[in-house]
Amino acid sequence: MKVLITGADGFIGKNLYVHLSERDNLCIETLTRNDSLSDLSAKLEGVDFIFHLAGVNRPKNTEDFKSGNTDLTSELINAVEKTRRSIPVIYSSSIQVDLDTPYGESKRLAERALLDFSDRAGTPVFIFRLPNVFGKWSKPNYNSVVATFCHNIARGLPIQINDAEANLRLVYVDDVVNRFVSILDDSDALAGFCDVTPIYEIKLGDLAEKLEAYHDSRRSLITEQVGLGLDRALHATYLSFLEPNAFSYDLVKHEDPRGVFVEMLKTRDSGQFSFFTAHPGVTRGGHYHHSKTEKFLVLKGEALFKFRHVVTNEYYEITTAGDKPQVVETVPGWTHDITNIGDDEMIVMLWANEIFDRENPDTYAKPL
Repeated sequence: MKVLITGADGFIGKNLYVHLSERDNLCIETLTRNDSLSDLSAKLEGVDFIFHLAGVNRPKNTEDFKSGNTDLTSELINAVEKTRRSIPVIYSSSIQVDLDTPYGESKRLAERALLDFSDRAGTPVFIFRLPNVFGKWSKPNYNSVVATFCHNIARGLPIQINDAEANLRLVYVDDVVNRFVSILDDSDALAGFCDVTPIYEIKLGDLAEKLEAYHDSRRSLITEQVGLGLDRALHATYLSFLEPNAFSYDLVKHEDPRGVFVEMLKTRDSGQFSFFTAHPGVTRGGHYHHSKTEKFLVLKGEALFKFRHVVTNEYYEITTAGDKPQVVETVPGWTHDITNIGDDEMIVMLWANEIFDRENPDTYAKPL
């Protein structure tokens, strides 16, 4: 199959191109600002599907709305008609078609031209009136306020909020691309006006607060909930605006004669991750907890874990090593320690179910 993407060098176009390029047996033709409209006929040779994403939304001259949206769409329609083939078209329109603005009118006229073409030629046309689209490779001060905020906050620049209560309706670029591709894959897809889901809603002030929290997490080590829905999409978008020299950040290393201890990541409600080392023969721990729990994973070296019940005096021990991954848990009410019984430095990964609180550490010394 062969597809044509107009506006392939734009925000949505780049994302779509990469997704489609991951497929085998799919040939991708592109039309960008660097191409001439006279190239359209040649580019349509053998094309089976068109993603019409090219357009103008922030031109220097108002007249460019018409040439970049309405006229370009008409040129595409004329070129398709000359092929005498039925080539389905997906068109990225805008919710602003209902506004009495040059941009809204240009997109509205482009929609009308496509629908007339569909009625006239029987060619399936799929029109998406997209709200604000956000995601990786979007442009600050151009595609959406999300892009602008991400760009500025990632660089420590100020952001401007005129109305913190203003409500935004957003769609994530991956959801847009996935919806587009689902139509490409479905020969029975219903043509006409189409939607992308989910549509996220968030207040402008809340958006800024979330993005600032992502920025601050490197200092506090506390990660936000970034695994689902809007939070997942916003976090991925924010990170995509980091410059390469900001891909890494330093952690505080606590070092003493026993080895080192480093905290890596903290969560608000699911504990924290860290690691420590121990030289041969060194013992760490020798305490118990009333409620705190921990999980230890030896990554390198050999370890002896010893446990003793603080009331019954029952004793238990476990030997583990880095070449056989095994999690060892500490249990409330049992004092415990870990000794490096190998000949080399031991490295251990540690998860605790709560962030360490110096005012209430729930840690009581009781050597075994």
